[in-house]
Amino acid sequence: MQTRKKYQIGVMGSAADLNYAPEIERMAFKIGRTIAESGNIIVYGAEKDYDSLSTAAARGAKSAGGLTVGVTYGKGKEVWDKEGNTDVLVVTGVERGGGREFVLVNSCDAIIIVSGGSGTLTEAAMAYQLNIPIVALVGTGGWADKLAGTYIDARERIKVETAKTPEEAVEKAIQIIQKGVRIV
Repeated sequence: MQTRKKYQIGVMGSAADLNYAPEIERMAFKIGRTIAESGNIIVYGAEKDYDSLSTAAARGAKSAGGLTVGVTYGKGKEVWDKEGNTDVLVVTGVERGGGREFVLVNSCDAIIIVSGGSGTLTEAAMAYQLNIPIVALVGTGGWADKLAGTYIDARERIKVETAKTPEEAVEKAIQIIQKGVRIV
C-alpha cells in the first residue's frame, strides 16, 4: 500500500519576550492544528527559555494528534515545552542566530511565518536563499506583515505568499509544495 509523503511544514514566529497578543497566539495554535489535520508534520524552533508562537503551533498540532518536530539550540534536551508537545527533538549543538535556524529551515518543505522578530527574519532569509516556499500570515505584525507579498531581494527567487487566516496559510503552503515550487 502506497501512502502520500507527509510534508514538513515549519512554523516560525515571535518569542514570548516580544509580548504578542493572545489572539495572535490563538492563530499560531490554529496553524499547528490545521497542519496536523491535513496529515502533515510541524517543524518548529523549540526554545529553551520561554514560550513562542512556534511552540503554540506545536500545541495546536498535538491537540489534533499531529507529529511535532522541535529543533533546539545548544546542548541538551531541556526545552521550554512543559506540556510535552514535542515528539521529536533535534538538538543542534549550535547557538541561536544562524546555526540552529539553518537546520530548522532546511528541514522544511515550506515555512509559515507569524508575526516575528529578528529570528523569524533570519529564518525567512534562509528559506529564501534555499528556495523554500514562505507563507506569511498577515495581520499578525512583525516580519510576517513586512514581508508578505514581497521578494526578499532583487533576485526575485520566490515571492513571500500572503494568507489572511491560519487555514489559508496551511492550504497555500501545501499547494506550493505539491506544485514542486522549490527551485526557481
